[in-house]
Amino acid sequence: MTGDRAQANKAASPLENLPDGEEILWRGGPDWMAIAMHVFHVRAVAIYFTALMLWQVASAMMMGGAPFNVALADGLLLVPMGLFALGLLGLLAWLIAKTTTYTITTNRVVFQVGVALPKFINIPFARVGSAGLILRKSGNGDIPLQMTGPDRAFYLPLWPHARPWRLAHAEPMLRGLPKAEACADILAKALAAKAGQAAPAIKVEQPKPVRGNRPAEQAAAANG
Repeated sequence: MTGDRAQANKAASPLENLPDGEEILWRGGPDWMAIAMHVFHVRAVAIYFTALMLWQVASAMMMGGAPFNVALADGLLLVPMGLFALGLLGLLAWLIAKTTTYTITTNRVVFQVGVALPKFINIPFARVGSAGLILRKSGNGDIPLQMTGPDRAFYLPLWPHARPWRLAHAEPMLRGLPKAEACADILAKALAAKAGQAAPAIKVEQPKPVRGNRPAEQAAAANG
């Protein structure tokens, strides 16, 4: 269970019977609101439907010559559609958060994921080249894991627990953690201890306003 290759086990938890000397250091899961905001982008969806409704009202008035009350009633027909889309995305985010557990031991990181078909993704520290910390102003954040070795992780089986847009070299990612900095500190120390190194200090940078909601990223640990 602690070999050199990351493995997905759909039958039994790899944490049921830990090998001698291995201990669980941390266990937690994502916040569903963070999943909704940063995986399903519900804010952007809400803005899209609002803009679509305003365009519908303006179009009916300027191009169709409809009075304001008629144009507004026409535009409000889009509200149920928008609410349905937001509700569906919110439900998916809640289900993902409800069925996801991340575990850090002294030897590995284990992802328990899957809404319909639960599975366990086992990532030994030997496969982790480095870990990053993406922190948001709210305190929640993500921890991407950069993989090493010839056998790389695949993006689609990991989604949404993968760093966005890293398709060729997928990076498993602990997403939407309520206290991401504390978790990153535990992981950094565990990686360093496994590699026989001193634990590095974690410096967190806040996202720059000019980049909107894109978070700053900082290296958290390296497994030499």
